[in-house]
Amino acid sequence: MGKKYHLFEVYGIELEYMLVYNNLKPAPIVDKLLTKKNGTLTSDIENGAIAWSNELVAHVVELKTNGPTPDLNNLSDLFHQNILEINTLLKPLNSQLLPTAAHPLLNPLQETELWKHSYSEVYELYNRIFNCKGHGWSNVQSTHINLPFYDDKEFEKLHAAIRIILPLIPGLCASSPILEGKKTGFKDTRLEYYKTNQKEIPELTGLVIPERVFTKVDYYATIFEPIKSAIRPHDTKKILDHHFLNSRGAIARFDRNAVEIRLVDIQECPKADIAICVLIIEVIKLLVDKQLGSLQQQKKWLKQELFDILNPIIKDAESFVIDNIDYLRLFKLENPVSVQSLWKHLYALAKQNIHKSHHDTLEFILNEGTLATRILNAMENNHTEQYIKHTYTKLAECLQENKLFKP
Repeated sequence: MGKKYHLFEVYGIELEYMLVYNNLKPAPIVDKLLTKKNGTLTSDIENGAIAWSNELVAHVVELKTNGPTPDLNNLSDLFHQNILEINTLLKPLNSQLLPTAAHPLLNPLQETELWKHSYSEVYELYNRIFNCKGHGWSNVQSTHINLPFYDDKEFEKLHAAIRIILPLIPGLCASSPILEGKKTGFKDTRLEYYKTNQKEIPELTGLVIPERVFTKVDYYATIFEPIKSAIRPHDTKKILDHHFLNSRGAIARFDRNAVEIRLVDIQECPKADIAICVLIIEVIKLLVDKQLGSLQQQKKWLKQELFDILNPIIKDAESFVIDNIDYLRLFKLENPVSVQSLWKHLYALAKQNIHKSHHDTLEFILNEGTLATRILNAMENNHTEQYIKHTYTKLAECLQENKLFKP
């Protein structure tokens, strides 16, 4: 285990992108990309401040901060430089990176290839248990936010605050409204699949919202031990780690003293991703500092109560109206309010702590809606393959240029 950090001293951000050919078909060539960059095949590349690595499927690459960083405000540019480099490497292979949390046309049963190289025995075991060719496995690109804690006292505050904010996250960043060429009816289809993609062993994901556990000992007893028991019959060679298996919407990583938030859909460009991460982090800080509800008020919420708020937001994102007044009181509100209005309220509370480089981006997202909403608006009910490709080609241009998607 590396150095331990205090709350909000450093951050880790991970962004997942799919590789597609120029006709937008999935390109299972991450191994070729990593080989071109490194000279020989590797699963991890350190590229200065940003690292690249493979994922479960052969068409997804992960870019992440190379170790913890104290500075969030330069990350958009750093990630964008790496995206430009990757797209340059991919150009001779007639391929490029595509943003958003789900490919709109991918047929997972026909077009999924698992990563075949290092770590593949873990992936093969997952595939045997869960059949990883479904959308919830092969068509899910997310942003992960890692926040450190030093000890149980800090973990208690951080975990309590994160549990409270988790239900609202899809209302800020849903970006997966189309699968297999059809409007799914869910703005965050990635999370709709996330809820059930490990239904064979329900202990792994639980109710997405983590249980009310606020110490390491309790976490092991309540979350990790049931996971270990449930996986034992499947994992006869003991190759799976309980940290790796825990699939809640936020997971405690006691191996590196951090909590990893996993409910953020990836956006059209790093400028949007990092601005959204900054807003989420600043609201968590307000909760941790007890500027929004006391620690006891935050800790009392049951996972089912928070899930009941999250679930309709997975479907309707920012347009869902929250009428749970007890929950709204945590944020100093007394009347039912749309998720969009609630995020505007939270942004107003946090704005003074957010670097001005993120203000325009956040205000655009809060006014124009989630990326899912903007994608649907751009398509105007025209869901032909040709028009979907036209829209997603524009999204790929947004990624290349680090600019926001405007319908």
